[in-house]
Amino acid sequence: MDRPQGIIDRFGRPMAALSDLTKDQRLTIQGGDLGYYVASNASGKVVTLSAALTISAVWACIVRSAQAMASLPLDLFRKTSTGRQSQDGALADLLGLSPNLDQTPVEFWEGMFSWMLTSGNAYAEIDWINGRPSSLMPIPSTHVTPIRNKVNNLLSYEVREVGSSRVRTVARQDMFHLKGWGFGGDEGMSPIRWGTQSLGAAMAADEASAKMFGSGMQASGVLKANQQIRDGQRAQLQELMQQYAGSNRAGKIMILEAGMDFQQLTLNPDDAQMLETRRFSIEEVCRWFGVPPIVIGHSAEGQTMWGTGVEQIFLSWMQLGINPLLKKVEQRIRKQLIPLRDQRDVYAEFNREAMLQMDSKAKAEFLRAMTTNGIMTRDEARDKLNLERRGGVADELMVQTAMSPIDLLNERI
Repeated sequence: MDRPQGIIDRFGRPMAALSDLTKDQRLTIQGGDLGYYVASNASGKVVTLSAALTISAVWACIVRSAQAMASLPLDLFRKTSTGRQSQDGALADLLGLSPNLDQTPVEFWEGMFSWMLTSGNAYAEIDWINGRPSSLMPIPSTHVTPIRNKVNNLLSYEVREVGSSRVRTVARQDMFHLKGWGFGGDEGMSPIRWGTQSLGAAMAADEASAKMFGSGMQASGVLKANQQIRDGQRAQLQELMQQYAGSNRAGKIMILEAGMDFQQLTLNPDDAQMLETRRFSIEEVCRWFGVPPIVIGHSAEGQTMWGTGVEQIFLSWMQLGINPLLKKVEQRIRKQLIPLRDQRDVYAEFNREAMLQMDSKAKAEFLRAMTTNGIMTRDEARDKLNLERRGGVADELMVQTAMSPIDLLNERI
């Protein structure tokens, strides 16, 4: 494919020239067929991506996971004989500074992770300049279909342009494809497609609940009398009861005459069961997306929102939920964006330590362990806190020597 040359972006890097129409079609994701039909289910609800997003638990699972991963710093490194060295250059800027002309790194990776979490796949077309990637242009996953050539078994991608019937083919080397969990095929598996029964049930429960509270009879109590009440008396009684309605009138003493009795109404078993169903649907949705309910603000009955137990849940989510997705991105970058001759030594890595930024106690304990065991210098620890280096002894590795062999005590005195 011929690509125009000579366009320079604001960082001084060459940028591929794309037609305005193509660029708009690739970046305009609003309405990007979010109503794409996925599957029907026993609840009778048609589960689509846009319909699933109306479920608060689905929205929260996607947002929390995508934002948590996209906010982590992504850097490029090269292995050296003494460890590793941070790399600068066009690829490092592309990944961590400007993926394309319109998006910041957080916006780009947030969108990619969101597509991967919902459809199981995320796509971005790669523009090359002199054999180097110059931009990553995201494409809605609902508009891309991986295909295998039956003759040579080569992989390519059919892209249906947004807002038109035009279909074009993108070669494998020009498509940055992130795949979610799957069985090793050309596509990842969508939790929305395979979780259609659970999501459909949640949608049906939400709709039934809304109708019940929107148009159902929801009286708070019943006023009973042992004699017939005339029409004029009904209006007087209604006006009387209004004097005790509302939270600002709580605690007032009600005076009843003529054998009248007020009976408080409670939630009937069917309504209580519906509320329990809605509660269970939240946990079911979280199970499909691999997010602990506590992350989206839902705690199981009897569970507190604070404490060491919750901290361990968050750590488990980072290890089992977030880390595998980050690893997929890192390996895809290494395989597809780094030249083959450099893939053994150059690699991209998300800084997982950034997850500790909000936990000052955990970060302090981590830095203390690194410096006192001779793994990190004090200046390197200050780098983690964005503090100025001190130099001298602070840039040397040190270890705690409070305990030592008895035979060496004389030498230490």
